[in-house]
Amino acid sequence: MDQALQHLVNGTVLGGTYALLGIGLTLVFGVMRVVNFTHGELYAFGAYMTYAGVSLLGLNFYLSLALATLLGMALGASIEWLLLRPMRKADIDSVMLVMIGAALVLQNGEMWAWGGVAKLIPNPFPGTPLVVGPVSVMPLRLFVLVVSAALLLGFWLLLDRTRIGMAMRATFQDPETAALMGVRIGWVNTATFAIGSGLAAAAGALLGPVFMVSPTMGDLVGLKAFAIVILGGLGSLPGATIGGFALGFVEEFAGGFVSTEYRDAFGFLLIILILAVRPQGLVPAKERIG
Repeated sequence: MDQALQHLVNGTVLGGTYALLGIGLTLVFGVMRVVNFTHGELYAFGAYMTYAGVSLLGLNFYLSLALATLLGMALGASIEWLLLRPMRKADIDSVMLVMIGAALVLQNGEMWAWGGVAKLIPNPFPGTPLVVGPVSVMPLRLFVLVVSAALLLGFWLLLDRTRIGMAMRATFQDPETAALMGVRIGWVNTATFAIGSGLAAAAGALLGPVFMVSPTMGDLVGLKAFAIVILGGLGSLPGATIGGFALGFVEEFAGGFVSTEYRDAFGFLLIILILAVRPQGLVPAKERIG
């Protein structure tokens, strides 16, 4: 039981960052109908920007995390403006090829800029775990959990309480009607891609100090983000949140009780089993925001 509680805590930490990834990808797909193949590389970008801020520029760790998220948003807005906006009327195959090409450019740019050796991001937290009863938590992981929860709450408040959130929800549901009602679809698309990219960069900035940073770190994470979206239900923001936590719990418990070597495989096995029983994903269409 003690070991199960420990894995529950660790799975919650991991699931929170997975939820950020899933929401960002779902948001872009729901509003823009674009499959964002750069999502994993934006995750890696956030981790590298945190490393650059702390190790190269000597900035405060917390400031580096914030800057990495903002730079991720700026990069996402640039990708939408330079690559996606000119192809607004192009067919989906052409857009997918462009996004795959952009992902390759980003990954090779990271390889060229940082080299192929994995890097460690210094952090100000002590290496001694906090012990509460049978559960021990590293302070860094507790920080990741708190910030992930704050970002998730902030996103839902933005979506529910702000004008841009209202415009995004309207475009999510019916872009043609939203345009007729005066919503500037082009700017909504830019804001949507920037926010989705910022969430991916924030996840990378948070998990970068927990794990190692490498140019290929976005490959598997990108696959997991797509898996979370499919697991939760295409176009479902609540489903992406649930799917992120579900994947985090499965990976943590599988790694703890079965084998750390195959923990990623168990996550994808879960997706196969759920989709075999529930092809529409975890959240029915009537419960979706989009």
